[in-house]
Amino acid sequence: MNLLNEIYRTSLILLTDLYQLTMAYSLWKNKATQKEAVFHAYFRKTPFNSGYAISCGLSTIIDYLQNFRFEESDLAYLQELEGNDGSPLFESGFIDYLRTMEFDCDIDAIPEGTPVFPNQPLLRVKGPLLQCMILETAILNIINFQTLIATKAARIKEAAKDDLVLEFGLRRAQGIDGSISASKAAYIGGCDATSNVLAGKLFGIPVKGTHAHSWVMAHDNETEAFEAYAQAQPNNCTLLVDTYDTIEGVKHAIKIGLDLKQKGHRLAGIRLDSGDLAFLSIEARKLLDEAGLTDTTIVASNDLDEYLISSLKNEQDAAITVWGVGTRLATAHDQPALGGVYKLGCIRSSPTQEWLPKIKLSEQMIKVSIPGMQQVRRYTYDDGQYMADMIYNELQPLSKSSCIIDPNNAFRNKKISEETPYEDLLHPIFRNGKLVYQSPSIQESRERTKQELQKLHKGIKRLSNPHSYPVGLEENLHHLRVELIKVEGI
Repeated sequence: MNLLNEIYRTSLILLTDLYQLTMAYSLWKNKATQKEAVFHAYFRKTPFNSGYAISCGLSTIIDYLQNFRFEESDLAYLQELEGNDGSPLFESGFIDYLRTMEFDCDIDAIPEGTPVFPNQPLLRVKGPLLQCMILETAILNIINFQTLIATKAARIKEAAKDDLVLEFGLRRAQGIDGSISASKAAYIGGCDATSNVLAGKLFGIPVKGTHAHSWVMAHDNETEAFEAYAQAQPNNCTLLVDTYDTIEGVKHAIKIGLDLKQKGHRLAGIRLDSGDLAFLSIEARKLLDEAGLTDTTIVASNDLDEYLISSLKNEQDAAITVWGVGTRLATAHDQPALGGVYKLGCIRSSPTQEWLPKIKLSEQMIKVSIPGMQQVRRYTYDDGQYMADMIYNELQPLSKSSCIIDPNNAFRNKKISEETPYEDLLHPIFRNGKLVYQSPSIQESRERTKQELQKLHKGIKRLSNPHSYPVGLEENLHHLRVELIKVEGI
């Protein structure tokens, strides 16, 4: 058996938790397949103690939904599952139902590369309750991870400013799909290139790389290794100089650089992967400049993240202009999960019935869900800078007061003038199961991240103790939520 082909196949519909299928079966068994629902995928808290997150994963979800079907091998597997008494878990009639089921949901989502904030839906699913339930796990799996990595990349790029950031996380990422998804999300978040060649092929991401310590160790000495590499790669020569003595390695690289210069090429860069990066880069810069190799860049790697990059640039005056970030980016080292959730907002017994708002209660206010069919309205100042976001219910009229209320603290609110410019963020993606959205290229999504982040106040983009961006409930939605809390809490 080719296990990779078995895992990464056209239909990934079984990429779900079993309880999604047992709930779907229970709906079918109770003749409730006509029930319709609206679900929202969102997160409760920004990752990394950041002031924002970057939405990512929509393009992958589109690919997933365009192949949303049960293949015969899927159905055969489900027929083999048994309950606690040894009898089949699913009746053959349900298997037949799944065989002919076609995706029939409306999907609305915030485009990739958009700054997003807690409690607002990144994606909304409206359609048959049975299908909405089956979709939950895959949607969260995709959005949670890619949004997490895109956010980390945006923070790292913010710390690096105009310097190049290279994503080097493939060998430390969480498995094959973790590495591919991380490379994609990191590029949308702001990284300039990746070392992951497969991601480069799949998504059109620029690929960059140097050589390993093993290349140097495989030769009799460092100079011989550098000479051989430069001879093979005169138009792509960045030399790793810290296999033995770093300063001596820089001097050996300079010899190669001068030789390349005489032959009409140039030493593109040297790479530091250990030691005191600030001191070594400063000393290396001096040596390179004295030799006339002023256009040779200094690349740094070695467990970098946004905090270390910021310190090296702003506090230690490191002479580094290219940053290779691996483990701490691709694994989201300081927060390995976003914690996004998928909650029911409203339901109806059939397409001819009225929608009934639903709420999930908790002793923790942050875990009390928001009812309705939600949309996000982003208000901006006249210069295009973000002002505030309002979550409103499309099933309710808007209040004339134009007041938004913090969902976790009703005493915090913000008045917004009726003349304030705005944009609704959830865009139609699928209608009745048919794709109606023209996906932007990955380069366009990356550019969107860059442009949209420029609209955020600097305080919100601080690495530590960021300013809190205002996100609130539209006043009528707030009142609906309060009433449902009273009713359901009885």
